[in-house]
Amino acid sequence: MRIRALVAVVGLLLTAVTVDALAVTQVKSMRLWRAPDNTRLVFDLSGPVQHSVFTLTAPDRLVIDINGATLGAPLNVSTSNTPITSVRSAQRTPTDLRVVVDLKKAVSPKSFTLAPNAQYGNRLVVDLYDQEADAIAASNPTPPPTPQPPATTPAVPVTPAQPAIKLPPPPSGKRDIVVAIDAGHGGEDPGASGSRGQHEKDIVLQIAKELQRQINTEKGYRAELTRTGDYFIPLRKRTEIARKKGADLFVSIHADAAPSKAAFGASVFALSDRGATSETARWLADTENRSDLIGGAGNVSLDDKDRMLAGVLLDLSMTATLSSSLNVGQKVLGNMGRVTPLHKQRVEQAGFMVLKSPDIPSILVETGFISNANEAAKLATRGHQQALARSIHTGVRQFFQQNPPPGTYIAWLRDSGKIAQGPREHTVRPGETLAMIAVRYQVSVAALRSSNSLKSDELKVGQHLDIPTTALASQ
Repeated sequence: MRIRALVAVVGLLLTAVTVDALAVTQVKSMRLWRAPDNTRLVFDLSGPVQHSVFTLTAPDRLVIDINGATLGAPLNVSTSNTPITSVRSAQRTPTDLRVVVDLKKAVSPKSFTLAPNAQYGNRLVVDLYDQEADAIAASNPTPPPTPQPPATTPAVPVTPAQPAIKLPPPPSGKRDIVVAIDAGHGGEDPGASGSRGQHEKDIVLQIAKELQRQINTEKGYRAELTRTGDYFIPLRKRTEIARKKGADLFVSIHADAAPSKAAFGASVFALSDRGATSETARWLADTENRSDLIGGAGNVSLDDKDRMLAGVLLDLSMTATLSSSLNVGQKVLGNMGRVTPLHKQRVEQAGFMVLKSPDIPSILVETGFISNANEAAKLATRGHQQALARSIHTGVRQFFQQNPPPGTYIAWLRDSGKIAQGPREHTVRPGETLAMIAVRYQVSVAALRSSNSLKSDELKVGQHLDIPTTALASQ
């Protein structure tokens, strides 16, 4: 009996050792991100795994089998605003974990694993794509309404001599100029981080939304965001979204970090077809292009066309687009220099993947270095975000006043001589009031308030005011 008991104990010990040897990977946590057309589940792992995914109906469920793994911590996530009702798990065998995702409706899953990088260890990513109708609706949101001044804002008394602003109605079919605004990073890719825990993805989304708000206050312009919340979009898909929106300009917003915490200042980048123009530009481009390794961009297929012809057409298109990118970039940089220090006084060029759209002028705006404590603190403030957005907005407007796309409302205004001439920014002088400035530029006081995000009509000497574009010239 003693011998049998000893054999049994030894057998159990050997089994335990074997299990420990096989189950070397633990599922440490699960994270969830909701995008307009999909929900992303990210399982953080202590090592590599094999996995399989399949769906079940009546009721709808997704089953994820993770082979060679055990559960290291509870899979607790908030599933609000997702097609998921609950997530449960169990060990099928001592070395195989099964995760069951209960669903409100059917989804189309796609899964892949990611190797460790500078920010994360091994990961298993499962994307749950909504039904096609939901995806179409999410990719074509209704443009946000033009913000109106609050009804409670007291009117500023003006002299009876102030003329009413009446633009003649434009001919039918004159479209808006579309500006695609891309907030960098998102979701499991936080971007750069500040010393106080600030994340680049959060700050740039706030700036992007403010820039969208300002642009949408102007007749003849419409701003669209590539991402509206905290979720990841691969770099190439960002330009695809812009193209689907019919973008005339692509503006990518970032707030990067540098090896030296002393680095400071804003920058504007355009694509370089011959490499970076400085070591800083090259380093930043490499950092941004690695974002797809963080989030998993997938493969990019080539069109089945004659490569020589395609290359020539692409080169011609890219040359013209790059010239426009440098033009608008310089205007944006010049205006940014009025509200924040600049890292470089000229538009830099580097091989950012997000700028490689041959048919859309594209710029990347580094609003500052989040690795610099002083700049990080400023970037987190509402006032500085508004000022940065206003400077970008002004540069974009100046570019399109000179280069309006054919068939747009702004092109019609220019060709009709209806766009105001002279400066588009006014510096407040002693004794000036908002009403006086409105009369001078033939705009309404309400338009001045809206364009400059003014909460009151109080002005300071030396303050810069953004003048709306579509005023009638009075000089």
